[in-house]
Amino acid sequence: MAESQAKFAIYPSLVDRTVVITGGAQGIGAQMVELFCLQGSQVIFLDVVDDRAAAVVQRMLELKVKHKPVYHHCDVIKIDEELKPTAAKILAEFPKIDGLVNSAARAMMKPTMDITTQWWDESVAVNLRHQFFLTQALMPGLLLAAGHASIINFGSINWAVPGLGQVPYTTSKAAVVGLTRTLAHEFGPQGIRINSIMPGSIATEREIKEVLTPEYKENLFKSQAIERLIQPVEVARLALWLIADDSAAVVSQSIRIDAGWT
Repeated sequence: MAESQAKFAIYPSLVDRTVVITGGAQGIGAQMVELFCLQGSQVIFLDVVDDRAAAVVQRMLELKVKHKPVYHHCDVIKIDEELKPTAAKILAEFPKIDGLVNSAARAMMKPTMDITTQWWDESVAVNLRHQFFLTQALMPGLLLAAGHASIINFGSINWAVPGLGQVPYTTSKAAVVGLTRTLAHEFGPQGIRINSIMPGSIATEREIKEVLTPEYKENLFKSQAIERLIQPVEVARLALWLIADDSAAVVSQSIRIDAGWT
């Protein structure tokens, strides 16, 4: 989890604000849950990995954060069956939503000629579709926080590199840019800021186990301007800033955090 926060920014505007995070049980999502809790925010997070989610909640209790995070088991692919009912539960308990971070995703690898319609649809569902429908479902709560409400959609630099062997994934992540810009201009006049984060190669537990071979790291460092791995907590710090009032004039942007890869 996150290192000591003593040398990093504190955002008074995040205290007591309600922030919803998808995919919050592990990786970058778990880091965001922790950092927002440490800022004094009320965090509600969604995931399907219950044991890891429980560990995140327990750690927050041990750190004596101001607000205990609330966990909802929710498969974001199942829009009508789980996502919308979960959003309704959240709004019933927390009518005003100050921040939404759509970070749930899964990089799905398959050679182009082996991709089926089912595979394509599943990849788009887990990497793009839920971002729109959760934003739509929570919009009544976000509008109550108009003036400081902020949404972050998670994309990726994969489409800009480009990432090979994962066409539905890269297509979905490219589409996040369009989704973000369209919604930003639709809801910006109503007081809701919407931006996206485009991570590069991030040293999550899964990335370390499945992707970051010595050969991959060698090629990665040749492409990056800074030759080091990016840690999940560094992405989480960017999310803090985008939800906080410090970024009040930042709207409709897709911010890359990739050590200069692109």
